Amino acid sequence: MKQLIIVATLMCISMTNVYANPALPDITVFIDEMVTKHDFDKDVLSQIFNEVEVKDSILKAISRPAEKSKPWYDYRKIFITEKRINGGVKFWKNHTATLAAAEQKYGVPAEIIIAILGVETRYGGNVGGYRVVDALSTLAFRYPPRSPFFRSELEHFLLLTREENMSRLTPVGSYAGAMGLGQFMPSSYREYAVDFDNDGKRDIWTNPVDAIGSIANYLKRHGWVAGKSIVHKTFISGETPTVLLKKGLKPSINRAELTIAGISLHHLPMGNDDVSLISLTQTSGEEYWLARQNFYAVTRYNHSRMYAMAVTQLAQAIREQYGK
Repeated sequence: MKQLIIVATLMCISMTNVYANPALPDITVFIDEMVTKHDFDKDVLSQIFNEVEVKDSILKAISRPAEKSKPWYDYRKIFITEKRINGGVKFWKNHTATLAAAEQKYGVPAEIIIAILGVETRYGGNVGGYRVVDALSTLAFRYPPRSPFFRSELEHFLLLTREENMSRLTPVGSYAGAMGLGQFMPSSYREYAVDFDNDGKRDIWTNPVDAIGSIANYLKRHGWVAGKSIVHKTFISGETPTVLLKKGLKPSINRAELTIAGISLHHLPMGNDDVSLISLTQTSGEEYWLARQNFYAVTRYNHSRMYAMAVTQLAQAIREQYGK
């Protein structure tokens, strides 16, 4: 009888270890939630998370993104390069019909779609080197500042793999868990990715047609307005309008406010739409821009004014080079 008790105890300890990766605090709670909320198999999830590897390099990378660690004049140099411009032109020539179809359906110009692909992954040349499950698990359980966000994305990833019949351990992406040519987070993949070539699956890893359509759909769903401009340089007479600069990226400043604040409307097209005022640091000082709804739509892809400006300026350069 004593031997049976010992064996039973050892079995319980063994099962407990199956359900708990010591590198992932609270993983058992998360697994139980997935079982209760979404009817996942507990043993299967436990086996998956026992194979998850926590990466210190992910924690280091998330703490120093380029958008926060570099001024605009250095950040811009990363993306507005001859190689990336030429790569965009080549991508355009290789996918002319698909880009035209996406623009017709969603209203998003080809060069904007291409520029996002260029900034995100160099047109698919670098889709990331981390297993998505490792990245999301590391950040969900070992990065407290954004743990709720990444825990939610991990939940979406597991649901996505079930819905799309994907492996849970093999997909790779960025240190933040972004996936494919356009670097969609799992929640965005589930909501905005499209099967643009109608082959029965949404593949943004290896299928540029689906990637193009998915990016265009994402921007359209986030308020892209067909035929409208994006951002316009401006000049300020008098004191820096700190209050207007603090209003954020969402267009909320009317033109009368701009005029009163001494902000030039010279380059802004006629209209009555609100704008936002942004500043970017050049080596010679601050430069100011009036950003419209389409700029804001790009910032929904990445909530950074420098990111959106890099996409905009790369797109302009690609269009100019493509037209030569």
